Amino acid sequence: MMRIVKYVALDILRNRFVVLYTLFLLLVTVTMFSIEGNSDKAILSLLNIILMVVPLVSIIFTTIHFFNSYEFIELLLSQPINRRSIFLSEYLAIATALCASYVVGVGLPITFFNPSIDTVYMIISGLLLTFVFVSLAFCAAVLTRDKAKGIGIALLFWFYFSLIYDGLILYVIYSFNDYPLEKVTLALISLNPVDLARIIILLKLDISALMGYTGAFYKQFFGSGLGIAYSIGMLGLWAGLPLILSLRRFRMKDI
Repeated sequence: MMRIVKYVALDILRNRFVVLYTLFLLLVTVTMFSIEGNSDKAILSLLNIILMVVPLVSIIFTTIHFFNSYEFIELLLSQPINRRSIFLSEYLAIATALCASYVVGVGLPITFFNPSIDTVYMIISGLLLTFVFVSLAFCAAVLTRDKAKGIGIALLFWFYFSLIYDGLILYVIYSFNDYPLEKVTLALISLNPVDLARIIILLKLDISALMGYTGAFYKQFFGSGLGIAYSIGMLGLWAGLPLILSLRRFRMKDI
């Protein structure tokens, strides 16, 4: 299994798109810290870009790579290797390669410019988001054999979690603003991995005062050790559940 992971990961790291993705993240990170004198503002600006780009690249690249690897997967299936090992090898290889790109493009420069606990949470959040959206991409890819449909489903996942879901939350808050919605909003945020990553960084930057009473509630919960553990655990759950569902589908799929 590890031989397959190593082979696929090295092949992905040599992919021109992955190299450009790494260089883009590196350029954006260095630029943000170069033009912003305040490191918190630089992290906040970088966060807005990361929360859009990392999920998009992770889910689209993974979906395309999975469909392009069908012949390789069929070759592996003809060998005495079970489907579970093949599937998990592909997943680990893609996730590892994209995480390596994120570490080189964001992790290393941000650690150089701002070696603090905020940087640690930024790196952890980005890595977890990568694993989450790679899992969602696998889920989209095993639902259909048609490449265009698979990419369409993957894009729907990204649109929903990155754009549509926030609008739904705002609608709920606006419609029921006469009621105490702190705990309800907390539950709603837990249903979106992008919002979980965002709220952790915003609260670690200590700008929850700008978010009103709800922000104070989040600061009380997410700012504690329990809150951080809960957030990381939920992101881990978001990475694990789609992977388990897609693995079950893959084992029954007619390749």
